[in-house]
Amino acid sequence: MKLPDSLRDELKIPLGVLLLEKDATKQNIVKHIPENSFVITVGDRTTEKMIEFGLTPSLQIVDSQEKRVRRAPPKNSGIQTELTCDNPPAEITLESIETIKKAFSSKHPVRLTINGEEDLLVLPVCIYAPDNSVVMYGQPNEGLVIVQITPEIRNKTQRLLDLME
Repeated sequence: MKLPDSLRDELKIPLGVLLLEKDATKQNIVKHIPENSFVITVGDRTTEKMIEFGLTPSLQIVDSQEKRVRRAPPKNSGIQTELTCDNPPAEITLESIETIKKAFSSKHPVRLTINGEEDLLVLPVCIYAPDNSVVMYGQPNEGLVIVQITPEIRNKTQRLLDLME
């Protein structure tokens, strides 16, 4: 499924709470994570930041890039399961959706390394994440988005996914 130009602006709107870069401290982040949450990070910098704060995400989706520039992957913080899949830029492949589903039933923490680009995978993650999940991803040049998974978020992300071609 490819991202149509008509959806680009809508996808720039954060799905949840946006913490500006200067406010994305451990203290402010943990306020938005209910106890016993299944924490999911999408993006290398977001994953790295949580690990630095001592908050190991249950599922980490990375592509070894930051703002389209190659970088070293975040350090391996007790990863139990490592998965990989292909997902080209501006697309969501069926392979990536199936691998995300598999990640939720694998031994945690799971690191899913994407060959390509992981940005749009926030959509299927929000659709298939367990009920007690919190998804975090970077909003380029702004900060960190924290999304509590609710039926409304699932419906919104499913609608966005359905609009992809």
